[in-house]
Order: sequence, then structure tokens, then C-alpha cells
Amino acid sequence: MNRLRTACLIPLLVGVALVVGWPQAPQAQSLTPRQQLTRDIYQELIEINTVTATGDTLRAAEAVAARLRAAGFDPADVQVLSPAPRKGNLVARLRGTGARRPILLVAHLDVVEARREDWSVDPFKLIEKDGYFYGRGTIDDKYMATAFVANLIRYKQEGYRPDRDIIVALETDEETLDENAKGIRWLLENHRALIDAEFALNEGAGVGLRNGKPVRNSVQTAEKMSVQFQLEVTNKGGHSSLPVRDNAIYRLAEGLTRLSKFTFPFKINETTRVFFDRIAEYETQQTAEDMRAVLSGTPDPAAMSLTRLSANPVYNAQLRTTCVATLLEGGHAINALPQLARAGVNCRIMPGEPVEDVLATLIRVVADDQIKITQTSVAVVSAPSALHEEIMGAIVKLTAEFWAGVPIIPTMSAGATDGSYLRNAGIPTYGHSGLASEIGDNRVHGRDERVQVNSFWQGQEYLYRLVKILAGGQ
Repeated sequence: MNRLRTACLIPLLVGVALVVGWPQAPQAQSLTPRQQLTRDIYQELIEINTVTATGDTLRAAEAVAARLRAAGFDPADVQVLSPAPRKGNLVARLRGTGARRPILLVAHLDVVEARREDWSVDPFKLIEKDGYFYGRGTIDDKYMATAFVANLIRYKQEGYRPDRDIIVALETDEETLDENAKGIRWLLENHRALIDAEFALNEGAGVGLRNGKPVRNSVQTAEKMSVQFQLEVTNKGGHSSLPVRDNAIYRLAEGLTRLSKFTFPFKINETTRVFFDRIAEYETQQTAEDMRAVLSGTPDPAAMSLTRLSANPVYNAQLRTTCVATLLEGGHAINALPQLARAGVNCRIMPGEPVEDVLATLIRVVADDQIKITQTSVAVVSAPSALHEEIMGAIVKLTAEFWAGVPIIPTMSAGATDGSYLRNAGIPTYGHSGLASEIGDNRVHGRDERVQVNSFWQGQEYLYRLVKILAGGQ
């Protein structure tokens, strides 16, 4: 595999200014047959409830398999693999000449919970309104699943014969980092030959818009580690008519309040250094100066600069490890003193930072030996994927055509994906979706998740062409 050092690639990351107009999103009544098929696949996936804990990814995998077989794929090249009830993974292959090793296109079928009472629309219906597609999974990650599948069908219909096999893997349980080994871990351990590839494209980064204008196209090459901790206080309890000072809920709340006021020290790595260096050229003057001050390590100016940058959640996540309380439970009856209070804390740990150090920090910050802190998930340590000359060259070329003059920025994902398992298995993985969205309007895992309709069609076409460039052939 041909790689260049990050420093050698920096000149590529600026992009080429080539003015190419892009048509507006097609209206529903004017969709071409190919676009209608894509929308149908998207709608079908959105409307199958695939919530990791309670949904049915097997049903979604089988629905996609039926689409591919109907499009003429040999059943031997479309496999639905189910390691457990309601758990499904799909692996499909468009065969090439075999001149080069395969490319793997990865997306996950499962989604996080979405309750109807929290949303303005039904989260499990694809709703198109005001220029957006609404629905749980419209971004994370059924856009990429739909684009990869619809594009694979398009390649088949066009008689395309690439130099390398194109493999699409739609996996389950990514939203729990495959903790029960039913998704990508299970595929790697039991069906490695089906998904083995020279490199993979995955979710993790897209095109950033500011007031509708594209300002960057990101490539995720590194990820933070996602690690869960449980904070727990137990107590003998008693009758609520006889309250005492030693209350499990109060004690836990005080510890969480101390944690909420704590900030981990900042750290810069190779990926985030390039990220801030490149993005500073397109920021406001003050923000650009802050970024450069932090990169320079100048003590006093950097302290003020760091404070200002840290106020932005996106930049803060690139600067340090973060730990935040996300779950809370306590007590057992309204008229009884609590015997148990428990909180879940999710940490996103910078690459190279030992989990043991984070645990020690939590113990120090909570500062109460009555609050028991336990690590409840396995940390997946994964080295960054090296920047790849062929991939970056293709991205530079297409970015100039789709979003003229926009820089390509290597990024570290604050969230975690199953790319860590692929990297650890020797398959370099790059998070790159081609999906444009407004910076600051990230509704992934949140209320009213949505995708701009125009961005959906543009992103699909971008991925169609990117994969074709990387796969070569006729």
C-alpha cells in the first residue's frame, strides 16, 4: 500500500478551485427510476425499527439482500449472516478482475433509541419536509447504507467491472461498539474472508457547512476510545419520615457536580495538529489566532485561547479527553430513603491516553470513597490509519468538482465507530461520507435527526464516483 507522511500530504489538503455547478435536489415527483429506487431503499431502512437493544437488524439485512438479488446479484454474493435472533449482518460483493485487493464499504444498520413523544415527527417514518429528510438513522448510518447499496446496484446495471472487488458490509450493533460481538467483531472472527480488503470506507466525517456554504471536507483517520464507567453509592436506607444527612442520592449528586466542573488537560496529536492548522485558515480572526496560539504552546496567550476554543463543544472534543454523566437512577420507593444511587459516565479518551489514568482521575475528582467507580466496558485501543496517497488524491479531485476550493481536513472522531476493530484487524479505515450538513446542527442520537435532501443526493453521487475512482477498471 502506498502511503505518504502527513506533512507531505498537507499541500494536497487545500483542494483545487474548480467551479462546477451542482443541480438542486430532485423533487419527489421528478425522481428518475434510479433515484426512486434509492429513495425506496432509504425509506425501507428508516421504517424498519433497528434500535440496537429492541429492534430487528436481521429484517433490515434481509430487505437489502432482497433488493440486491432482484437487481441480478448472484445469491452466493449476497449473504445475510445472523449470529443471534433479530441480529443481522449483510455482506454483498460486486466482483472485479481481481487485479487489486478489494475495497470494503462499511455502514451499520442499528440505531439508537428514539421515542415518539420526544420528536416532532414519527422517528420511524421517512418524512420529507422543508428540504430535509427526517427520521432516526437518516444520518447515522442509514444514509451510507443506502448510498452504498444503491450505488452497488447501479454499478451492476451499468456492467461495471472494477479492478478490485467492491464489498458492502452492513453490520449490526455498532451503537454499542459491538460489545456482544454480534456485528463487525463477529464478522472478523468468523467470516474474515468475506470482508477482507486493502482498506475500508466508513462513517465518521463529512462536509461541513456554515450558513449553507461548504467550508471543509473531512477525512476521519483516528478515533477517541469510548469507555463507560459506573458510579454507585449504596446505603442502608430507611423511612422517608426520618431523613438523615447520609443520603445516597445526595452523595452521588455531589460527586457528579464535582465531575461536571472538571476539565481534562489538553493534548495535541498528529491528526488534531493538522486539523487545527488547516482549519485556522478558514476561521474568524480571533478563532484562528486562538488555534495557532494553542498549537505554538505559548503559555499565557494559549491559556486564554484554550479557554475560548474549549467553549466550542466540537473543538473541545478535539482538544482533550471528556467524561460526561449520561445515565442516572436511584431509590426504590417515594416513601423510602434511597438504598442505591447509580450514574453512568461516558468517557471519550484521546488516543494514547491510558484508561487506567482516566479512572484514577475520576476517582480523584469525585473525591469520595463512598462512591464506587467501576469500568463497565472494554476499551478498544486503535492506532490511526496513515494518510493514503491514492485515497487522498481521489478525494482532492472530487472535492474540487463538488465543493470548489474547499479544504480536505484530516480529523479525529470524538465519537467511536467500528473502524477501530477494522484498523486493529489490519484493514486501514477512513471515515468519509460526502454528506454535507450544517456545523452546529448535529442531531445524531438526538431529537429530530435529519439530512438535507440536496445533501443526500449530492453525497450519494459523490460516493458513487469516489468508489469508482478507487476501484478502477471499466
